[in-house]
Amino acid sequence: MREFHVASNITTLTTTNVADLVWDNATTRPQHVALRRRVGSAWVDVTAQQFAGEVMAVAKGLMAAGIESGDRISVMSKTRYEWTVLDFAGFTVGAVVVPIYETSSAEQVDWILSDSGSRAVIVETDAHVAIVESIRANTPDLEHVWQIEQDAIGTLVGLGAEITDEEVTKRRQAVTLDDPASIIYTSGTTGRPKGCQLLHRNFVNEFSELQTVLESFFNEQTSTLLFLPIAHVFGRVIEIGALHAGCTLGHTADVKNLIGDLGGFKPTFVLAVPRVFEKVYNTAKQGAHGSGKGKIFDKAEAVAIAYSEASQNGGKAGLALNLQHKVFDKLVYSKLRAALGGNCVAAVSGGAPLGARLGNFFRGCGVTIYEGYGLTETTAGMTVNSPDALKVGTVGRPVGGATIRIADDGEVLCKSPIVFAGYWQNPEATAESIDPDGWFHTGDIGELDEDGFLRITGRKKELIVTAGGKNVAPAVLEDRVRAHWLVSQCLVVGDQKPFIAALITIDPESWPQWLSQHGKPADTTIASMVDDPELHADLQAAVDDANKAVSKAESIRKFTVLPDDWTEEGGQLTPSLKLKRNVVHKEAAAEIAALYSGGPSHD
Repeated sequence: MREFHVASNITTLTTTNVADLVWDNATTRPQHVALRRRVGSAWVDVTAQQFAGEVMAVAKGLMAAGIESGDRISVMSKTRYEWTVLDFAGFTVGAVVVPIYETSSAEQVDWILSDSGSRAVIVETDAHVAIVESIRANTPDLEHVWQIEQDAIGTLVGLGAEITDEEVTKRRQAVTLDDPASIIYTSGTTGRPKGCQLLHRNFVNEFSELQTVLESFFNEQTSTLLFLPIAHVFGRVIEIGALHAGCTLGHTADVKNLIGDLGGFKPTFVLAVPRVFEKVYNTAKQGAHGSGKGKIFDKAEAVAIAYSEASQNGGKAGLALNLQHKVFDKLVYSKLRAALGGNCVAAVSGGAPLGARLGNFFRGCGVTIYEGYGLTETTAGMTVNSPDALKVGTVGRPVGGATIRIADDGEVLCKSPIVFAGYWQNPEATAESIDPDGWFHTGDIGELDEDGFLRITGRKKELIVTAGGKNVAPAVLEDRVRAHWLVSQCLVVGDQKPFIAALITIDPESWPQWLSQHGKPADTTIASMVDDPELHADLQAAVDDANKAVSKAESIRKFTVLPDDWTEEGGQLTPSLKLKRNVVHKEAAAEIAALYSGGPSHD
């Protein structure tokens, strides 16, 4: 199939801007627990009425500080309650909110603040203040710097004490669907980030369409704990969508304590990138094998996958499989659900392909992962699996009102009300991404099946062409290799080379377990073991599994283990955990060259 359209589920848009939903909630369900915020070790309820009151008070402060409709204000912070208050206060006064990742460098902050022309920035920490002050000379439009950890909220509330509710309401009601709501800068795997202009219409259409297909777990009786960066479009849409749907929203930024936070908050669904689900799975598998229960886990895993596969397309598992599934639900699956807080029945995954095996495993354990696909330019999800239309291994059908087309070269194109208004102050880039017929070119390669489900097979710019002329999409191989519990990252190489090879990094958290399993001293470093035969034998299993997904000409014939992992701090990953291929190619040029200095050694 070359093109598939899903009709819009929205008959009339009653919301005229993103901020309206805060006041609608305060009017129609004032005592509903809209959010729960962390205060010390406790979770404190925030009603819809209380939240509207806080947003109103902060909006008054922004107006008192001189922020006009259309002005850009930036927020640089970890995921936390104050971020959401500031976001909606900005929307309320008609400001254009510009998120900045809290891990951004001075150079990145300089570019975003100066390019957007932000008049104010709200940062979180002293370190953030120092970064802003270091580049202040390059940001002539910047008038205000407020710090969350120095009571930015209280400062703004105090500033706005003389502004009336009526003044704020008048400002909010003047904001239309076609006004800009946010400029989100792409994380930039190559070159300078580009600012994606998202209108209020983009957000309203996106969360309205998503709620209609995900309503069974995105409603007033549900809750979610947001731990993705709100600076990322995926986290942003869930933040806004949760408040729209009445789903109780919580925030946590410290993923090191994620299991504890999940246990305290007990969300009914979570959203994450595939790496989080991989870590949950790998941790459970490692723990089982480390405690001598590896065979039980492996059997439970096989049963979960078989159970999920049997349930595909409305099918049912047989009697024997059902009995096995019930046994393992008590022994294994319930413990995995407990790690997600105990009440979690669903999850949404985006940002990268999840893989059918992992999707079937979690579904078989009682936590269905609804995989979706989208970009900042499509206001997050342009396709999504749903309870009524699910195919594990795909990224689902188009959201309502969207049309997906596969171009002659395999590129995925989209036409929809959720497609952005263009790149900020960059008409050339906009013209390159949106053609004269209105199709947005995603840069991803994919295919539509006979039922309109999309499968992403690679990134157009990342396609490798071997010396033999074979086109290879590296993502298929990399995702499979990275699913191994010992592997952190994988980069497939081979452009204009005689065969495909790979660079592999080891997960530092899994390393102690591997050392213990192989009787190695606990203080043994990864760097000292990159050529170890036992390590290579275990990684060969991951490579062999990945090679099952491709033809022999596309298979990984040789790999090398690097001494250090790739991280955001090291500059090899973006804040949304995408690999900066050009950076890795440059840093590992010698290792890549060495892979091709002799014949394949890992056939």
